Amino acid sequence: MPSEEKAPALQIQNVTKTFGKKTAVDKVSFDLFPGEVFGFLGPNGAGKTTIIKMVMGFVRPDEGTIIINGYNRQTHYESAMASIGGIVENPEMYESLSARLNLQMYARLHNGVTKERIDEVIELVGLSERANDAIKKYSLGMKQRIGLAQALLHRPKVLILDEPTNGLDPAGIHQLRDILKQLAHEEGIAVMVSSHLLSEMQLMCDRIGIINHGKLLQICTIDELMHKAQSSSIYRIKTSNPVKAKEILSEKYNNRISNVNDDTLDIEIEEDQINECVRTLVSSGSDILGVQKVESSLEEAFLEITGGGIRIE
Repeated sequence: MPSEEKAPALQIQNVTKTFGKKTAVDKVSFDLFPGEVFGFLGPNGAGKTTIIKMVMGFVRPDEGTIIINGYNRQTHYESAMASIGGIVENPEMYESLSARLNLQMYARLHNGVTKERIDEVIELVGLSERANDAIKKYSLGMKQRIGLAQALLHRPKVLILDEPTNGLDPAGIHQLRDILKQLAHEEGIAVMVSSHLLSEMQLMCDRIGIINHGKLLQICTIDELMHKAQSSSIYRIKTSNPVKAKEILSEKYNNRISNVNDDTLDIEIEEDQINECVRTLVSSGSDILGVQKVESSLEEAFLEITGGGIRIE
């Protein structure tokens, strides 16, 4: 978990990137701490991958600073990049060679990676029994795990993964999630993942950054987001004429009414306002057939933060 006493492992400071007339990333700033899993949550095209590519050195930011393990990536590139590992899109492997041989070849790019370290990362990702099989015999989940092993070979301080659960079955997602939490919470690695899956972020991450249209809208813990969801008071009113009921309530609650159906409408109000709302409808001649409090979901909390209009799977 992040701690104010720990120095950030990764610092993103006022980073901006444009492609032509499109601003893909707009003045984004945040810190990533050792021992936490930080999730970038947003729809496809929100700017998540562009930020990750800038951190990984594949794309140069137009403005701003990226500091990795205390090193400014622009002025001390080699020292900064020595502290980072990651997977952007699909792991690059020689399909006809075994996983172990792939790792041995990759290890030559880094000083001090021993045979024991290769065995260690293979065991960590749960592939000891299949390490001598050719990559082409691997499932997608196994390829993701051996790609993770490759990223961990040189003991990075920061691990970056872009949409790591894409295409994985539930068992593969569960395995990957457990590995990433172990790396952060037990080995102190700063882990950053991106995703458009809100449910996955809920299970995997300690904190999330919500991004849309290139702007970082909010950073919060999963507990804070859940509290926000639970604290919303949305009531479903069942009535014989919901259109008429909406007209009656619009003067005071216009922007809080939604989901007007054949016999119900939803209204977001405080708990102590629901009685007044019902009295207003009854005094105006509306028949009230029932009132039910609707439990807000994490998705609804997300939509409130982003202003609506997009959905997270």
